[in-house]
Amino acid sequence: MISRVRSSAVLGIDAYIVDVETDVSRGIPSFSIVGLPKGAVKESRERVETVVKNMGFSFPPRRITINLAPADVQKEGAAFDLPIAVGILASTGQINPQQLADTAVLGELSLLGTVKPVKGVLPISVAIKQNNLRRLLVPELNAAEAAIVDGVEVIPIKNINEAVRYLNNEIKIEPYTVDVNEIFDKVSLYGMDFQEVKGQAHGKRALEVAAAGGHNVLMIGSPGSGKTMLAKRLPTILPKLSIEEALETTKIHSVCGLMPPDSALIGIRPFRSPHHTISDAGHIGGGRPPKPGEVSLAHNGVLFLDELPEFNRRVLEVMRQPLEDGQVTISRAAITLTFPSRFMLIAAMNPCPCGWFGDPFHECTCTPGIIERYMSKISGPLLDRIDIHIEVPRLTSDELEQKKSGENSETIRKRVNQSRNRQIKRYKDRDDIYCNAHLRPKDVRKFCSLDSESKNLLHLAVEKFGLSARAYDRILKVARTIADIDDSEDIRPVHISEAIQYRSLDRKFWLHA
Repeated sequence: MISRVRSSAVLGIDAYIVDVETDVSRGIPSFSIVGLPKGAVKESRERVETVVKNMGFSFPPRRITINLAPADVQKEGAAFDLPIAVGILASTGQINPQQLADTAVLGELSLLGTVKPVKGVLPISVAIKQNNLRRLLVPELNAAEAAIVDGVEVIPIKNINEAVRYLNNEIKIEPYTVDVNEIFDKVSLYGMDFQEVKGQAHGKRALEVAAAGGHNVLMIGSPGSGKTMLAKRLPTILPKLSIEEALETTKIHSVCGLMPPDSALIGIRPFRSPHHTISDAGHIGGGRPPKPGEVSLAHNGVLFLDELPEFNRRVLEVMRQPLEDGQVTISRAAITLTFPSRFMLIAAMNPCPCGWFGDPFHECTCTPGIIERYMSKISGPLLDRIDIHIEVPRLTSDELEQKKSGENSETIRKRVNQSRNRQIKRYKDRDDIYCNAHLRPKDVRKFCSLDSESKNLLHLAVEKFGLSARAYDRILKVARTIADIDDSEDIRPVHISEAIQYRSLDRKFWLHA
């Protein structure tokens, strides 16, 4: 007898429907799985046979063939255990096949019969809805994540016995439901605040400007100056995630198996901080089939690269596409996938290899040539995509001991939101511009016009500090953001002056200060 069980698998960050077709026929007893199964899927044979026998069901001593359709797409993971077991039981009359008509099944089986959680349940639930299937049987621990998608009847399953009895109408299991807005409110709280950062008024202001305009930032400072502390708190002043952004972010983390414990939704902007030993595949994405890398895990959030010059040159160069396009395309011989990767890049580095160049309390042991080679590890094309360069000095003892706290993240976020709202209105007719950081050279001329006084000031800065042509456009974009924070439609000289301060690496005198 032949049976069909609907299931699903993930490809990239999206899912597709898989038909688990089971044929139990006469012949020499055997158990084979076809349809391009990878290692974990092939091992389902041993798990399923053992579980079916251990749970008291009849395992047929016949020829069993499992086909995973579409057969030309490689299948991986252990999520097909339960649908394969259900298919065998349906083919042998132990489950009513009619109950499987509009139902999808998903889950990994342990040898004790319990159904274990799997990855990528949110995109799978989306695929179930798109294919007009009414019901989804999932592991109990995945139920909340699956129920995020409205319109799918999610049935939480603890073990295979429960699944069989439910499909045979012997027991009733209430569909799992969640209040998405309630969950979102619970998980959208940050555990840190800008108020905790002492001193560093210049750094705080620069990050506020960066958050308001979506600008990438490079922080330069001695060890212990607070670069990491500032970077970690940047997400707390970015606009809150919308429900749509939260779902998109959750899909990526779900596929990678990185969902927080007891959480069905990512409600805060991601903060990813990979170590400088990371490979280019781990950073940009890769594998077979390709999986999202750190640049995609930071989508809608912040990617923090500490000790920037220590990263492999190739790892840094592969970031050009996601920084420019907001997505990354991974091509392999058999498949090409595109992952979203719109993030803010925050990089940090020491001013020299020993870390103490320019520090008033420690003597630097590096020669000018060593410092120049150290700085040259960061390529021009990468620097071209970073709008703001700031120096983060070490705190004095007075600053460390001060009891007065600065502004909290919520206060700063209100100004950031006001600035972003102005930009949304300004660029409402453009699909490729979401904030000032996305302005291209021709857009800079249109949206960043200057009066004569501001032009003179900028030309003077270019001549005095030897600013490059790319720095010219960067200053205009940052000045546009500062003007938006000040609720000003015109860019004034004060905005240009502040923007010039945020180009440390473009000043000729920086290495010789």
